[in-house]
Amino acid sequence: MAEHSIHLTPTGPPETIIGPYDAEALSALSEALNTSASEQQNRVAEVAARWPRFLDAWVAMGQLAQGPVEAYAYFRVGYHRGLDTLRAAGWKGSGYVRWSEETNRGFLRSLLGLHRAAAAIGEIDEQERCAQFLMQLDPSGVPDDE
Repeated sequence: MAEHSIHLTPTGPPETIIGPYDAEALSALSEALNTSASEQQNRVAEVAARWPRFLDAWVAMGQLAQGPVEAYAYFRVGYHRGLDTLRAAGWKGSGYVRWSEETNRGFLRSLLGLHRAAAAIGEIDEQERCAQFLMQLDPSGVPDDE
C-alpha cells in the first residue's frame, strides 16, 4: 500500500486518506465472495491470511461470522489493523477519515461493524465509543445501509 499525505482542509482538521490496496487482494476477495455460501468464509479467511493488512477482508469475515462474538472478534481485528494503516498514512490520532474516499471504507466499515457487534453482545461502553469515533472521523456520517 502506498502512503498518502494528510490533506489540510480549509475549514477544519486534517483529512487522512488510506492508500489503495493491492489489486491482487481486491480481486481475490471479489472471487472469494462470489463462491458458494458454504465456501465463502474459508475463501475469505485465505484472503485475510495472505493480506492481513487488507481491511476489507476483515470486514467480510465479520459479515460472514457465525454469531455476534465471532463478528466482534473479526471487526476488532479490522479496527486495530485499520488504526495501524491510518498511522502509516500519516494520521496523528485526530482529523477526518471520510467515507467519500473509497479506500477509507474498510476502516470505517470495521469500526461500524465493531459498533454493531458490541451492541449485540451488550458491550454498551464500546458501542458508544465507536459511535462517537465514527462521528468524529466523518461528521457527514456513514450510510445507514452499510
